[in-house]
Formats: sequence, C-alpha cells, structure tokens
Amino acid sequence: MLVYLVDYLNKKDKPYACLDTHSGAGLYALHGNEAQKTGEYQQGIARLIEATHIEHPLLLRFRTLVQEFNPTHELSHYPGSPAWLQKLTRAQDRLLFNELHPQDWQQLTQLMQDDPRAHIEKQDAYARLKASLPFPERRGLILIDPSYEIKDEYQQVVQAIAQAYRRMATGVFALWYPVIQRQQVEQLCRDLKATGIARLLRIEHCISADTTGFGMTGSGMLVINPPYTLANDFTLLLPELNQLLAQDASAHFTVEWLRGEVEG
Repeated sequence: MLVYLVDYLNKKDKPYACLDTHSGAGLYALHGNEAQKTGEYQQGIARLIEATHIEHPLLLRFRTLVQEFNPTHELSHYPGSPAWLQKLTRAQDRLLFNELHPQDWQQLTQLMQDDPRAHIEKQDAYARLKASLPFPERRGLILIDPSYEIKDEYQQVVQAIAQAYRRMATGVFALWYPVIQRQQVEQLCRDLKATGIARLLRIEHCISADTTGFGMTGSGMLVINPPYTLANDFTLLLPELNQLLAQDASAHFTVEWLRGEVEG
C-alpha cells in the first residue's frame, strides 16, 4: 500500500512531503534475534519472494523492490516505512520521520544520516502530527502506524487524524491497524467514519479467521483521500496475495468504501 501511494504522488512533478509518525528503526535484519524469535517473515514476505509464479504487476513490482534491498539474493533484510520512503521519493520531496523509542531513533538516524531530505524527530507521535501540518507543499502522505499498546490509542488516533485532516484536507492519510479483536477494529472504523471525513477507504487482509483471543490474524489500512484507482487495483491484487499467504480456507480480505465513492 505504501509503495502504491508513493507511486501515485510521483505521477506529478510537483514536490510533496511524507510524514511517518511512528517510524521505527527503518530497516530490519531478518537474521536478527527478534526476527528469528517470531519467524513471522517466513509466513509473509518469504512466501512472496519464493513464489514460482506471480501474475499481478503490483506484486511483481513489490517483490523486485524488496529484492533490491537484498543484493546478495538472500532474504536478509526487510525495509520498514522509512526505507521505503527514502527509496521511492524523489530529490525534490521532503521526508519527515518521528520515532520515540531511543534505540530505534538511533538506528533510524544512522540510516538517514546521508540523506539531506530527511528530518528526524523524537517526540510524541500525535504532537508531531499536529506540528507538521499543513505541509507548505500542500501535497503529501501522512503514514500513521501505531503500536496500539497504549490503552486508549484507538480513540487517540481517531482524534488526532480528525484534527490533522482539518489542518490539511488535501493530504493522503494512511492509518495501519492490526486485526486482533474484531470488535475493536469495527469500532475504529465507525469512529473514523463518524468524523465526517469525505473519502475514506478500508482495505484489510486476514490470513486466518478472527479469534476471540489476542493473536493478530491480519491487518488493514484506512486511507483518506486515496487514489481513485486504489480500490479497484487492490480488489484485483488481493485474491492472488491471499492465495500466497493464507494459512487456511478461512483467510479473507475486504475492500470497502466507508465514505466516498461507493459507500458499503
């Protein structure tokens, strides 16, 4: 989704800015202790890399880009959102990163140290969101990828987005969310829809059935002001991705306008 949104912004020569409110370390070693402990990448990106046949051009492009981060042809690193933004944006574009965790901030700073376009902050994500908007360029992408570990974060992120949208209604906002408890996800969607934001698209993919416990079965993105082609392109892409990643027959996906083009 992130690759798609940046490609969309690149279609016009006019410069834009990208704000990544929860940036993380930027680039992740898949042979590191954390990645090896969970092994999640083996059921995700590794399946795409190892697939013998891929048809959808967006999946092919994504796989090629991931391989460019792994020049030895071994899947050893996976790009976080800062690495993607650095790679895909152009010389005239501006990169704004924010990461509160000291170790991740330090790694991110090292990753971006030679990029004059990058500006890195270490503060509360929602304070940074408010302070960064509106962009002088009047064009841009705002990526919000919280941990959702704070008790009231679901409510906090909706309030922050509603305020940010009022400051820059022309921006493309992308909010990532995990599917852990279905009731919580649906409430998030209802709350964001209730803000009255004009164009709001939901795209979600779950590799197994919803659970009543606390394990993550999928994730989604809520996109404000999405490209007009996004819903159709991902409706065509998701069946193939689902076939690659599904853990069982209960895997499912959703492409739904919550407000805008065709409200579901």
